[in-house]
Amino acid sequence: MRKLIVAIAMVLLACGGAVAQDRTFRLVAPAELSETGFLKYLLPRFSLKTGIRITVVAPGDDADAAFGDNGVPVFEGLGTLWHYEHTPNPHTDRFAEWLTSDIGRDTIGSFESGGAVTFAAYVAAPKEKRAVAPTGDVVAGEANSMLHCGRCHVVSEKNRMNAIGSTPSFSLLRTFPDWQNRFEAFYVLKPHPAFTQIAEVTEPFHESRPSPIVPIELTLDELDAILAFVATIEPADLGAPIQLR
Repeated sequence: MRKLIVAIAMVLLACGGAVAQDRTFRLVAPAELSETGFLKYLLPRFSLKTGIRITVVAPGDDADAAFGDNGVPVFEGLGTLWHYEHTPNPHTDRFAEWLTSDIGRDTIGSFESGGAVTFAAYVAAPKEKRAVAPTGDVVAGEANSMLHCGRCHVVSEKNRMNAIGSTPSFSLLRTFPDWQNRFEAFYVLKPHPAFTQIAEVTEPFHESRPSPIVPIELTLDELDAILAFVATIEPADLGAPIQLR
């Protein structure tokens, strides 16, 4: 019986050793990166959190992952944007996740060499959102603007004397950076929902809450036409900003 217990213990130890050995992978890193001491600072902190050990090897050696020019950008330093490329497996994937996590990014940025921060986590530049140019009928858009919007807003010089002075003019609205979004969704911006209907978009007025004024009724094509017309309007000249002395 004692021999059996010893044999089982040896098998369990062997299995445990195999599992421990499996929790590792080889990482290629150029000499210029290794010589900074950065990896000796970075990798043990990852291992401490995960129990996964990383062995750094030179370019040309067999490896499961690499820091270099290919893969996902992860940090900047030495005048280079460093990328992480790896053969997918649970350990290399975990390292990729850690590098781009808040903890990983903080660890990258906290390394100092000679009292100076040497590396910084990569931050992707935000993608520029380009507004889609309106393609509606400009002439029809002006007519619809005059008919429906001119009751309150100054659309152009043609109705300057017939609008409500407290509402912003179209030329003033054109000065707003988000003017297109405002016009595209005007029917959900107060006070418009109370008296505006867009065919196949808005719900009909409730019987107990009818429109307080003659309702504005538009189709999506007519709304596109209004957008196309507004795009041709020059933004109002508001003059130089007020300077306080």
